[in-house]
Amino acid sequence: MDVASAPKPSFRELYTPKIVTVLKQGYGLASLRADAFSGLTVAIVALPLSMAIAIASGVTPDRGLYTSIIGGFIVSAFGGSRFQIGGPAGAFIVLVAAAVAQHGVDGLLLATLLSGLMLAAIGFLRLGAFIKYIPYPVTVGFTAGIAVIIFASQIRDLFGLRLEHEPGPLLPKLHALGTALPTTSPIAVLVAAVTIALIVVVRRYRPQWPSFLIAVVVAAVGAALFGLPVETIGTQFGGIPQTLPAPSLPDISYAKVLAVLPNAVAFTLLGCIESLLSAVVADSMAGGRHRSNCELVAQGMANIASPLFGGICVTGNIARTAANIRSGARGPVSGMLHAVFLLLFVLIAAPVASYIPLASLAGVLTIVAWNMVEKHAFARLLRVSWGDAVVLLVTFLLVIFRDLSEGILIGFALSALLFMHRMAGMVAVERVHAWAPDDMADSVPGDEKLAVPADSDIAVIRVSGAFFFGATSAVEAALDRISDRPKAYIIDLSAVSLLDSSGVATIEGLANKAGRRGAAVYIVAATQAVRHTLLRHGIQETSARFRKDVDSAIKAARQLIGGA
Repeated sequence: MDVASAPKPSFRELYTPKIVTVLKQGYGLASLRADAFSGLTVAIVALPLSMAIAIASGVTPDRGLYTSIIGGFIVSAFGGSRFQIGGPAGAFIVLVAAAVAQHGVDGLLLATLLSGLMLAAIGFLRLGAFIKYIPYPVTVGFTAGIAVIIFASQIRDLFGLRLEHEPGPLLPKLHALGTALPTTSPIAVLVAAVTIALIVVVRRYRPQWPSFLIAVVVAAVGAALFGLPVETIGTQFGGIPQTLPAPSLPDISYAKVLAVLPNAVAFTLLGCIESLLSAVVADSMAGGRHRSNCELVAQGMANIASPLFGGICVTGNIARTAANIRSGARGPVSGMLHAVFLLLFVLIAAPVASYIPLASLAGVLTIVAWNMVEKHAFARLLRVSWGDAVVLLVTFLLVIFRDLSEGILIGFALSALLFMHRMAGMVAVERVHAWAPDDMADSVPGDEKLAVPADSDIAVIRVSGAFFFGATSAVEAALDRISDRPKAYIIDLSAVSLLDSSGVATIEGLANKAGRRGAAVYIVAATQAVRHTLLRHGIQETSARFRKDVDSAIKAARQLIGGA
């Protein structure tokens, strides 16, 4: 069946969670065992990451765990992706930390809740498909920029620096860290270095093992056994409560909503990109196809519920989703069980987390930042295309030195301008002269085609490409270069793939000019979509005549000219 003629899916089909699909297809004990194993594996990966991301975001580590528990369960239970794992993500560290610095934790919770409402609205309005239009150089650029900022945020704990106040912007931050270098703790540096080395070695020789958890456990046991003088979760935050907090709403007022609205919009923009990008990666790894709008609704629900329990922003996480698939997950039950396993850790073993050194978690996030950068793609984009290189660097530098949302929006706008410039350059306008062969009969039996006359009475103009506002000036200039004054214009639109209102206005202008001096205009071979656009904008037979091909238009023009 042709895709264009396929029936549109119903509301129920668009928003049915993937777990319903999986259960309908048949879900037995073997699938449950596979999902339990993969869920435990992902929980082991998520445990240190959730705490590390929360600390780097300027909140207590327990909030990261609450985010993975509440948000992760909802994303898997109601999402449109079969293998998506939700929770706190490194990409949000910059935005969350900025929100905490500006509005406090309560403002962060309100911004997260508002972001959830926006995400759900985007999903219900079926706007999820538009997220795929984010250009690749923008994605690579903002991801690399976030990685640089994450690494910069971990320098303090990596070196055990004593700093009363750490600025948020990169350059003041680096200056403050530089002045604090004399307070470097060799023990903290050693713990961080051992953590990073262990992660690298385990991934090299035992890639199936949970490298993050192993490195953090070794660092925590070593620090406790040898009584190392390093900051830990216990000394810095007082440990993690052995309970899940009761749900409660953050303080909501009109003034507060207006204040945190820009943060909520930024959360929403990044949440759309990250969650759907993760779902696309899952599709490419495991096959199948996610429901983008259903996924956004689930992400919205998760971001509404997470702050009620003290959690922060929830999004789909590529690394944990990939680990879920590689561990043999069969469906969304794996993600739900990963949240259950994390909840059991909080209820049973939370006090153990007090011994984890902050330098070790900084080492974990250093690896996360390094892995976030698509190094080969970055180098290739710089090398292959100057336009992509400009978009990449502008996005990258704006994210680092200005703002994440600003970098994404300006990068997107710049990509759009470059794309329109390229498309406008691909539009061709040519005047066609078809000369009849020598000694050819006036008519050939069975062949009704006529050659284009060589005289200047009829001008045949062929337009090809996307005839849109970016190309109208080039088309107008080409038409103005027709020095003779033909009695009929034949505009061949057979190779025009797109026509917008600006292109219609150009054709209408030519028709009006020709009409004032008694010349006729014929529009030929227009596709159904192009002709529909012309008719909707008022191009009728009174101003321009429609013909199915050039030959029939030439016949009509010769008859008209002969009659005149």
